[in-house]
Amino acid sequence: MRVLTGIQPSGDLHIGNYFGSIKQMVDAQKSSHTFAFIANYHAMSSGNGGKKLAELTMQTATDFLSLGIDPSKSVFWVQSDVKEVLELYWILSAFTPMGLLERAHSYKDKVAKGISANHSLFSYPVLMAADILLFSPDIVPVGKDQIQHVEIARDIATKFNNEYGDILKLPEFKIEENVATVPGTDGQKMSKSYNNCINIFGEEKKQLKAIKKIVTEPVALEEPKEYENCNVYNMAKLFLEEEALIDLQNRYKRGGEGHGHFKLYLADVMWEYFREYRETREHYLNHQDEVREILKNGANKASEIAQPMMEKIRSVTGILY
Repeated sequence: MRVLTGIQPSGDLHIGNYFGSIKQMVDAQKSSHTFAFIANYHAMSSGNGGKKLAELTMQTATDFLSLGIDPSKSVFWVQSDVKEVLELYWILSAFTPMGLLERAHSYKDKVAKGISANHSLFSYPVLMAADILLFSPDIVPVGKDQIQHVEIARDIATKFNNEYGDILKLPEFKIEENVATVPGTDGQKMSKSYNNCINIFGEEKKQLKAIKKIVTEPVALEEPKEYENCNVYNMAKLFLEEEALIDLQNRYKRGGEGHGHFKLYLADVMWEYFREYRETREHYLNHQDEVREILKNGANKASEIAQPMMEKIRSVTGILY
């Protein structure tokens, strides 16, 4: 089974990125042929460009490798290093009705938040369709906010196939319901745009400071606490095995501890969980040439798969090459 996913180089990774996407990618390596790319073209639709984009791309590559992306098990590359994706993006644009893009929730949401309504933002789903369809994946793991984009890719592929035959494979999306929406410190979905994130890497004191900002209900210290809707508990359960989770539930039920105690517990659990990843990251930060070589090799592997697909597409669409 072939699995494909990507992430924009948008800066420091938070636990929502990890549990909502990256962990799925790492787990998929164990049983699937995994394709993982850094979507730097997509990042340009949000205003990232120039030196900053280059820095963020290398940071994201370093962080992905540190968190378990294994170049011996996955094809790992930077989107812009496989030129076929832009060629397919343009061809697919000819099979994309305007109404399909006008109904895209992500575009409307981002414009409502103040992001400039430019063409790259509007046509984002077509580029994502090219990312997907170029490599014929069976599964595309996504968060809930990206389901529609996979559906758009399927719609575009269907229109193309109706014209030229069964060439583009229709992918299926996969969503892990229990981690699809990771809560932020305010209880909303964790997102940089909401300023409610807890970053994976960085100083321990800064991580603890962010955790202490988690919104909780005012309940007296000695009183039992409700854990089901507690933001601290809903973050902690992402890290805990069943036995430790039951123990935490019992602590909530007993009373005698405040939410501040649970925040300190969460901080300890989180810091320990990512300890090995921090050590690996230190290695890659000190060996950036190694990261660049991994990305180069990954792009070569991705291109070897993309080129035959593009030759087939050029042939049926009449693009001479």
